[in-house]
Amino acid sequence: MPNESTRRLHLHSSSSEERATRRSFFGRMSDGVCGAALAYLLGEGLARAGGETANLLPKRPHHRPAARSVIHLCMQGGPSQVDLFDPKPALQKYDGQTAPRELTGNAIFEKDRQGKLMVSPWKFARHGRCGAWVSELLPHTAKLVDTMSIIRSMYNVHPNHEPAIYKLQSGLTFPGHPAFGAWIVYGLGAENQNLPAYVVLADPSNHLPVNGVENWMSGYLPPVYQGAPMRSSGSPLLNLKPDYDEPAGVTRAKRDLLRVLDRRHREQRAADVLDARISNYEMAARMQVEALETLDLETETAETLQLYGIGAKETDSFGRRCLLARRLIERGVRFVQLFPRGQAWDNHKNIRQSLPAICRQTDKPVAGLLADLRRRGLLDETLVLWGGEFGRLPTAQVQNAAQLKTAGRDHGPYGFTAWMAGGGAKQGCVYGSTDDVGYAAVDDRVSIQDWHATVLHLLGMRSQDLVYDRNGLGERLTHQFETRVVEGVVA
Repeated sequence: MPNESTRRLHLHSSSSEERATRRSFFGRMSDGVCGAALAYLLGEGLARAGGETANLLPKRPHHRPAARSVIHLCMQGGPSQVDLFDPKPALQKYDGQTAPRELTGNAIFEKDRQGKLMVSPWKFARHGRCGAWVSELLPHTAKLVDTMSIIRSMYNVHPNHEPAIYKLQSGLTFPGHPAFGAWIVYGLGAENQNLPAYVVLADPSNHLPVNGVENWMSGYLPPVYQGAPMRSSGSPLLNLKPDYDEPAGVTRAKRDLLRVLDRRHREQRAADVLDARISNYEMAARMQVEALETLDLETETAETLQLYGIGAKETDSFGRRCLLARRLIERGVRFVQLFPRGQAWDNHKNIRQSLPAICRQTDKPVAGLLADLRRRGLLDETLVLWGGEFGRLPTAQVQNAAQLKTAGRDHGPYGFTAWMAGGGAKQGCVYGSTDDVGYAAVDDRVSIQDWHATVLHLLGMRSQDLVYDRNGLGERLTHQFETRVVEGVVA
């Protein structure tokens, strides 16, 4: 494969008169094709320049896939495993006491060995045929445990958000590497050439997640593989649709003039990227129809909107994003990534108030998504992922036991819970375990790179064979780590 990371694109200068003419012309044309759409689309032009073959055409997987697409519910902040999916009766016994030293040997920082153990304030019950334990905070999710593989032995390698999120997204704890969504699109391409292959649905109030756009960056992969943020209300992409109407003949005349200017520009510049950019403008025109239709929730029934909690104050925002994820996957988008607002799972203070709040916002929409995918026959081919960059410690983040009633929990990377459903994941499965108080994973431990390798496997790709040549190095999503597919969660 050509070495995209070392390619330099030299754009020849043009006369000031021509530049002014073209710039002013594109400025007048920009209502329909500029803004966020082209930030994604023009990446394809750069990737194709000089004979580069990067594109979003469908690619053959390494082996028969179980899943064709992914919805990643990226619960950044650290959902507390001991309050949601991993009950620990021993916490009742040790409540208010310092954690036994033998359980904190893996701690990276001394502060992680301190603090008083705190029993979960919430009740747990077994659910489904599989008998998985789920907290009363997730009543809707609990009804669907028989569709899931719940991994209770995940672990990360860093206790701080930024490095841990880089690890979750790209496999390493520092920036500059492609997100795993970009790797998936690089490996498989897209089934729909009229929509971005990798769509990001972040909080509509512009509260970017920690690490911002680096969560969906393409790194050293060609830009065509990066995530494209879409809005869950209003126009999906800014400036996608003109804010005025004009006769069809005028539109055709503008495009004919643009072709003439493009042809003249191309004749003088043999090595320009203009050919690829022209095709991207054409794709932007196609998106004016398909993207707007895809994100139009008015076509959904009242029953479906209610299933996702749309219209209710607490669930409307995340519910809309979950429903949009289904509609995008339904139309051939390869990878959709959803983020809640900010760091709502980062429950350092008064977890008795903060954790129920984020559960109320996401529980019904997530369960609605799973139920809707299943009834439409989409769950078998769609892999749904849920989890954060780490969990929480079983200790209270306070100095003494008297403060337990208003305490939160600190970051817990040593053992936490994530789940996957559909797309070849084993149904009704609880895999792995943490120690007696939920401090660290002890049985069937699953690293981030194991998780990545398993996701790729379910999509028909071998992690060791999904390679990008960068400066002579064979870069991989799993890098050079020892990695395994977690067969225990594969159907």
